[in-house]
Amino acid sequence: MKNKGHYIFRKASENEVEILTELSIAAFHTDYLVGGNKLDGPPGYDDIKWHFDMQKDGHLYTFQIDNRIIGGAVIFIDNNSIYIGRIFVDPLYHHQGYGIAIMNAIESLDNTINSFYLDTPIVNKRTNAFYKKLGYVETSRDNECINYKKIK
Repeated sequence: MKNKGHYIFRKASENEVEILTELSIAAFHTDYLVGGNKLDGPPGYDDIKWHFDMQKDGHLYTFQIDNRIIGGAVIFIDNNSIYIGRIFVDPLYHHQGYGIAIMNAIESLDNTINSFYLDTPIVNKRTNAFYKKLGYVETSRDNECINYKKIK
């Protein structure tokens, strides 16, 4: 990471949902630059109510550097596995290692968890390369998405 400041990754509070929604929109709207559709993203990425629901259910996380929210994640923990619904980073902080930091934080949440799952659109070159770089292995695909898994 270019900024060597202290980072915090934790469950989001209700008063952080609005900024996390704005960051989600901004981040996913850059996907058209790497093969995605313009002004598009995963279900709920631009819906504040959806983000409030994720926060209320304990699935929305915030990623902060020096007390500034620069990204977030939606994750689902079940027994010994985590499904990573999405991660997002403020476009102002892209290409600085913060996506890797978020993934490392997710993978370090609980030492008893050893399996991580996610999916990403086939057309998104950036996310597919990113997850492969982090050791995720393709398990299946359909016409739209590639499913990945990583075992610690």
